[in-house]
This record gives sequence, structure tokens and C-alpha cells, in this order.
Amino acid sequence: MPRIELNTGKDAGVELHYEDFGNGRPVVLVHGRPLSGRSWEKQIAPLVESGYRVITYDRRGFGQSSRPWGGYEYDTLADDLGALLVHLDLTDVTLVGFSMGGGEVVRYISIHGTGRVRQAVPAAAVPPYLCRSANNPDGGLDDATISRFEVGVLEDRPAFVDGFVTDFFRVGERTDLVSAAQHAYNVGIATLASPKATLDCIAAFARTDFRDDRRGGRADPGRPRRLGCHRPVRSQRQADA
Repeated sequence: MPRIELNTGKDAGVELHYEDFGNGRPVVLVHGRPLSGRSWEKQIAPLVESGYRVITYDRRGFGQSSRPWGGYEYDTLADDLGALLVHLDLTDVTLVGFSMGGGEVVRYISIHGTGRVRQAVPAAAVPPYLCRSANNPDGGLDDATISRFEVGVLEDRPAFVDGFVTDFFRVGERTDLVSAAQHAYNVGIATLASPKATLDCIAAFARTDFRDDRRGGRADPGRPRRLGCHRPVRSQRQADA
């Protein structure tokens, strides 16, 4: 089972599970919360058959990766992605981030630059900023909804995950677009995740403001920081600048 071990500071001993298929120009698929690299099952074969090398990995706390108590903010998650690219010596890579994974792609480029990256594909991704606030009136989630997610995980995580998967495959009023077996399969993936990771990643994807990342603002520590959402999550490195 291929894994990489993170050997820096507080992350010493944390391992990330990954899978590596095919040959050709590399494509790294970054999954959404609360799933794992297994969620890319239907995309892997078509990409490999089209001549790409396809790498999936499990975010820390999810799938078969280590389940540390912390490190679920985007700076650390982006560094985890960077460690994978370095470990496999990937260049000219396409980064595809779905949902929460799109935040890792954007933050990775903001911190580490584009030296290894050919393309970035945020797919139904959380950037630029999900939390609805006075300075972000078009955000998709208000504070009450975010808090409801957090309470749901704390009070009855299996029931929350089951409802999340139902909504994940919902189109309008239709909830019968996938089989009961497919629904159960995804619930199984999600319930195996670390409870702490499942909880902490809600704050990360819902309250992290990526607007400066997308505009190159991380290179300018003097740029005013955007606030407004209750308990906004900013880059720790930006906050320390």
C-alpha cells in the first residue's frame, strides 16, 4: 500500500495513502469532504485509458491516511499536497480539486507557486469563499447552516453523513438518481473518516476566504485581509505576516 510519511515538525509520523495508475502526463485528483480517494473511481479508468498518469490520495484524517488530531486547516492540507508532488517528483501536473479539494489546489498554488503545475481545475470547488457575510453576500452558506453542520457531526455523525450523501446526489427534489448500493458505498467511505477531521474540515471549507489567494495576494503580506464571516478562517501564514 503506497504511503508517504510527513517528517516535518508537528506532522512527523503522519502518513498519506495514495494510489498511482498509468503512464503519461500526471493528473492528481483531490477529493471532497468527507470522502476519500476512492470517490474518483469512475474517473480513473477513462483518464488512464486516455494516456494520463493518475494519482489519487486520501486527505489526512480520511480514507487510509493517518488520523492526527489536528492539521485540518488549508495551509497544512496544501503542504500535504505539496509533499505528495515532491515525493513522486511530479512536474507538468494537472491538479483537479473537487469541492473541498479545490481549496487545497488554490492554496497550494498560492503558497508553493506553479513550478510543478501545468493546469489547475477547481471542480464544483469551495473557492473563492463559501461563507455568506456583509462583504460576501453571494456566499453559499450562512453562519446558521455552517453551525448546523457542525452540530450534526457532533451529535450524530452517522446520521449527518447519511443525510449529506443524500443531498450530495440530489437534483431538485430527486433523490433517486443513484442506487441504494451506491448511496451505501459512499456513506461507508464517509463514516470511516476521523470524526475530528470530519468536524474540523467543516470550518476549513466553509469559513476559509480564498479571494486573496486567487488574486495572488499571498505574495503581498501587506494586502488588507478580508473578514466579515463569523469565525473566519484565514491562512495562518498570512495572519503571522
